[in-house]
Amino acid sequence: MGAVSLPAFTACSKEEPVCRRIERMGPVTGPDLTTTFKMEATDLGIPVTTPDGRILFIFGDTFEEAFVPGGNWRSPVGLFADPKTATKGLQWTSAVGGDVAEQLVDYAHDDGTLSTILPADAVVVGDTIYLWVMINAGLGNVLHTEIWTSKDSGETWDRTKEMFEMHHMDGRMQQCTWALDDDGKYVHMLTTGFQRDKPAIAARVPADRILDPEAYEVYQGDGKWGSDAPVDIIPGKVGEMCLRKVDSQWMLTWFNAGEYRIDALRADEVVKLADAKAVTLIHGGEWEKETDDHMAQLYGPYIIPGSSMKELHLVVSQWNTAMGWPYHVEQFKIQHPFEEVCE
Repeated sequence: MGAVSLPAFTACSKEEPVCRRIERMGPVTGPDLTTTFKMEATDLGIPVTTPDGRILFIFGDTFEEAFVPGGNWRSPVGLFADPKTATKGLQWTSAVGGDVAEQLVDYAHDDGTLSTILPADAVVVGDTIYLWVMINAGLGNVLHTEIWTSKDSGETWDRTKEMFEMHHMDGRMQQCTWALDDDGKYVHMLTTGFQRDKPAIAARVPADRILDPEAYEVYQGDGKWGSDAPVDIIPGKVGEMCLRKVDSQWMLTWFNAGEYRIDALRADEVVKLADAKAVTLIHGGEWEKETDDHMAQLYGPYIIPGSSMKELHLVVSQWNTAMGWPYHVEQFKIQHPFEEVCE
């Protein structure tokens, strides 16, 4: 699938002299785009700014040829991007592992116990990147979670710590998105299951105790944190999420699986996202009927570093599960994402 050339969708505000404008910038993975790294078929693309200032995108199940399964199965893998091009159109500079994008940590797929290991999100604290991953025995059947670490800006990784088993918090602590607060004291997170059938809860952990499962607290409502009984923050059927600090506010983008769309929220505190008004950025669409704001079989919206409340950049995954292709990642530019849509 080549670059998309579609008229940009514009939604005018009734009260402000600005408009929400959505531009589907086209694929950033696929033939010619990531062929040199032997990863024409891939998804996710979770971005994190590395301690040395580059942007690392971490991808899920990856194959050499442009279909699923296209051989040379790896996950997770990583590509580095030039920060100067991030909001203009991603350009890859190198891969984790050298000329070929190699698995961050070596293991065998379908080894009789696990099928694949999938990334959820990454956060940087000091000189360390922490990556939350899910150990799967079949897609959506999470055995447990782990945290992997890199102390050289993503070039090499250690399989550092096993964290939570599949039923922890009633299965709502499998998929995770997390980010460091401004004062560096806590890493805040939203978590849910990996089945796209559960709401999301809020949790936090002291930034210096990320590898200690006993240090994690969940939000119990009414300003209280504890070791159990979390309240729902994001209702419905929540899929992949991305929580980031953008222009001093917390922004969440997520795949609203129940409504088949990409939604966004913003608030001054993570737990206040529960009371915020969601906006729909990209609607789920049908094949052969796509537009800038309608994408078939969409999921995995991740906020690209350099985004602002005036201009949000996302990578969004797409997988034609019936045909095995497209299975790739595209970039979107959304100007004034929280403006009201005209009727």
